[in-house]
Amino acid sequence: MSETHVHKETNCLGCRLANSELPVHMVYENEWVACFLDHDPFNEGHVLLLPKQHFRFIDEMDEATAFAILQASQLMSRTIRERYDPFGITQTQNGGGPDELTHFHLHIVPRKQHQPFAGFYSEESWDNEALKQGLADTRTHLAEAVEAQLSVFPGKSHTGGHYGKTNR
Repeated sequence: MSETHVHKETNCLGCRLANSELPVHMVYENEWVACFLDHDPFNEGHVLLLPKQHFRFIDEMDEATAFAILQASQLMSRTIRERYDPFGITQTQNGGGPDELTHFHLHIVPRKQHQPFAGFYSEESWDNEALKQGLADTRTHLAEAVEAQLSVFPGKSHTGGHYGKTNR
């Protein structure tokens, strides 16, 4: 699939984010997926993974896109585990609730020990202003960690992907 064949919905926020039409803190992307920091992070290293082609649900995806989502999820989880040493990592599709993006997305969230996760699904705001202010630095460090993972696992095919060298 080349960039010219990516099906995008003109008014879809997810399509615009995944295809760098809007600014994001990109940490990894390839032909099929984009991985960038959540603008409202639950914890440092909270990543969103979106297909570049428009899909609302995972069961609508073609096999190549679904496989690329799984590969990128593994890469992001391994990188987050190495970089942040979390107690655990939670992955949730479309935020686990109402889907305001109307575009498939996977949250990959590092978790701290004894940290309740119920707040992730609530409308309550999080005490994360410091995390928001540090997104550019987090992106730099996480993108460097992705690059290191790609060099450590050269046999793992990530279909021509690259880490986010610049903030987009």
